[in-house]
Amino acid sequence: MTLPADQPSVGQLRADSPAPAAPPPGCPAHQAAARLYGGEAEADPAGLYAKLREQHGPVAPVLLEGEVPAWLILGYRENMEAARTPTRFSRDARIWREWQEGRVRPDSPLIPMVGWRPDCVSQDGEEHQRLRSAVNDSLGRFDRHGVRRHIQRYANQLIDGFAPLGRADLLAQYAQHLPMLVLTRLFGLPEEFGPRLVEASTGLIKGGEKAVAYNEYIMRVLSDLAATKSAEPGYDFASWLIAHPAGLTEDEVQNHLRLVLIAANETTTNLIANTLRVVLTDPRFRASLTGGLMTIPDAVEQVLWDEPPLMVCPGRFATGDMEFGGQQIRAGDLLVLGLAAGNTDPAVRPDLSTPVHGNRSHLAFSRGPHECPGQDIGRAVTDCAVDALLARLPDIHLAVPEQELNWTSSTWSRHLDVLPAEFTPRRVAQVPAQRLATEPRPASVPRTASQGAAQDGAQGAAQGAPRSAPQSAESTAPEAAAAAVPAAAPGSGWRALIRRFFGI
Repeated sequence: MTLPADQPSVGQLRADSPAPAAPPPGCPAHQAAARLYGGEAEADPAGLYAKLREQHGPVAPVLLEGEVPAWLILGYRENMEAARTPTRFSRDARIWREWQEGRVRPDSPLIPMVGWRPDCVSQDGEEHQRLRSAVNDSLGRFDRHGVRRHIQRYANQLIDGFAPLGRADLLAQYAQHLPMLVLTRLFGLPEEFGPRLVEASTGLIKGGEKAVAYNEYIMRVLSDLAATKSAEPGYDFASWLIAHPAGLTEDEVQNHLRLVLIAANETTTNLIANTLRVVLTDPRFRASLTGGLMTIPDAVEQVLWDEPPLMVCPGRFATGDMEFGGQQIRAGDLLVLGLAAGNTDPAVRPDLSTPVHGNRSHLAFSRGPHECPGQDIGRAVTDCAVDALLARLPDIHLAVPEQELNWTSSTWSRHLDVLPAEFTPRRVAQVPAQRLATEPRPASVPRTASQGAAQDGAQGAAQGAPRSAPQSAESTAPEAAAAAVPAAAPGSGWRALIRRFFGI
């Protein structure tokens, strides 16, 4: 859909726009809708989903941050239908009635998550196919075996940092760092950007008043990266997006870099942390793993059913008036996919204690034309993370009773605050200087053109260090975002966007 020339897209709303009007009669906000943020939604999201299912059936009226009305899809089949039928449930937020009628503030924390952007997630049909082909093809150019070697190397480097101590916070010292180490290399960014990008992308998903500032910081970094790669291409994801035959505009390149970064960050960290927690606390899993009855991929798949990295996925917009899930949906209504709720729908899982080993029919990566293209990379990063940790520290165990673990939830996700573990301290062998000299250079070290060409031809993406990118994490942060993103913030994670080409 093309908007009139005098009507900005959601992502272009002006700061001086008028305050939102009151919700109209008949919308979900006037049907005793539950808040999908704060209070009960943060304390016990699963309990809230169960209550909404009992009260309303497979589709329930809810309120998002800012008292914005929406519909939460709770049923498994209804989630599948909405995800697979873009003719009825569009991804194009420009038809969002609440925004068209001025009831969403320009500084709403929903805008970075729900608003329209020039990327494949916000498009349907041929335009979606054009943009998604650029993402798929660019990711597919990497040497999958080389990338997997990098995951393993980074995992062991992180373990080296805490193995001699006999204790670690597996979230802050491991799960939050590993995905972003891989991601910065694939993007062609210096590794020093990792901690700030992790903090910003995690904060954006959490929402709140800093969400817009976090988004501005991310876009500034990626804009500088795109400008650098346009002038001096490298063997990396950013350069391939720019050069792809789909002919992406400057805005499209930057927004697809943002899409991969955001989708990969919080979700992969959550998947690693949740899988480690289950392996360390559930005797059925640990006994099966050590006895050979269950593989680590089996454990990952169980977690994807029980605790998907994203609990709620934004968003779909009704293309017309309809009856759906027992509710009267109006054209332009916002619907959000309840991935966690759909996975526990009694219609498909009457007994949640029954194992689902090898069953990949869950909703963790959505479904339909917008299903996550890199879900297999999220699995691969998690597989490597868990495997390396158990191999290096076989007696590792949780340092506190499981019931003492704390969680933080938002509308979209739920994650552990800490994951303390203990183990027998292990000495770390010193790497000989000669071996260090042969290791691939970090992303922060530029290559000359001749070095880049020679190494790219011989080793591919995973073996060559990308060309120089933005000068520093400090120099690219706008003042507001810099205040929101502490320089020493721990690295955060990357989940679901590249595993597709690992071939496992």
